[in-house]
Parts: sequence; C-alpha cells; structure tokens
Amino acid sequence: MSAEQPSIQSRLMALRQEHRDLDDAIRHLAESPSTDQLQLRRMKKRKLRLRDQITYWESKLIPDLDA
Repeated sequence: MSAEQPSIQSRLMALRQEHRDLDDAIRHLAESPSTDQLQLRRMKKRKLRLRDQITYWESKLIPDLDA
C-alpha cells in the first residue's frame, strides 16, 4: 500500500458520494413537471465528469505492473 493510497481512497469516497447525491437530485428534478432542462443538462454533464474522475482515481489504485 503506497503512502498516498489513503488520500486517494478518501477522495474516491467523496466523489462517489457526490455522484450518488447528484444522481438523486437529477432523478428528483426529472420527475418535476416544471423541469429546467438547462439545469438538468448541466447536472448530467457534472455527473459524467464525476464518473470520469472516479475512473481516473480508481486507476491510480491499481498497482503498476511494470514496476
């Protein structure tokens, strides 16, 4: 376990929580009859960026096989 692994783990936990919260907010907003489509699109884009960040940090936890 590298020295930076605990900080990566905590960063991942925060990103995953934000992703879940955003997913809930998107679901709630989409159910509303007066949905702001622009806000909904922005939230979905933010959710995709979070997914990319989660994937990036998860890849940092995988040991480098060339080392």
